[in-house]
Amino acid sequence: MSRVHDMGGRFGDGPVLPAPEDAPVFEADWHGRALALTLAAGALGQWNLDISRHARECLPPGDYMAFSYYEKWLAGLADLLVARGVVTRAELAGAVPADSTLTDRRLKPEAVAGALARGGPASRDGAAPRFAAGDRVRTRRPSRNVMVDGGHTRLPGYAAGLVGKIELLHGCHVFPDANAHDLGERPEPLYTVVFDAGEVWGAAESPGDTVSCDLWESYLEPLA
Repeated sequence: MSRVHDMGGRFGDGPVLPAPEDAPVFEADWHGRALALTLAAGALGQWNLDISRHARECLPPGDYMAFSYYEKWLAGLADLLVARGVVTRAELAGAVPADSTLTDRRLKPEAVAGALARGGPASRDGAAPRFAAGDRVRTRRPSRNVMVDGGHTRLPGYAAGLVGKIELLHGCHVFPDANAHDLGERPEPLYTVVFDAGEVWGAAESPGDTVSCDLWESYLEPLA
């Protein structure tokens, strides 16, 4: 069963409006600080990217729908900081923090540019791909984490149970369904799979429209 964040293809939320070309990078000053705080906390090494994504997905549905983008980031970060023992709820509420064993891992200002430039590549060595470009496959249905009940997955609900065609192979990448739950990276082959937009949405906006998804191998089944 999907969580409230799995909203792709849902009716009633209005059009997606691109920002003007001259729009500022951050709509409000605190948005930049929220991003900086999230990056600095991640540099402490107490969780990975998939764990942080799952933390935001696990926000109570009412909060998730009410919060803005960066409010979701801060709420998920606060939950992670407490769950991983980095800070206490009392410290979040303003109590004087205790000495931390993570002080030496803090992200120093002069290291930020280099850290951002390096990013966090998720490509890894792993098994040879089961599928080749041009193969027709069906995505798993329902869209769920088969390793952890209610767990994180990158298979969107709108793409579950559909027939598509392998377009690109990307090598092996960290498997988020495992990595988000401290089960190891367990790299799998990653593919770009192309679907007919009419099959995805019921009707395509224009003839020939397609939808492309990057999907891990265990999300896919071969067609007989």
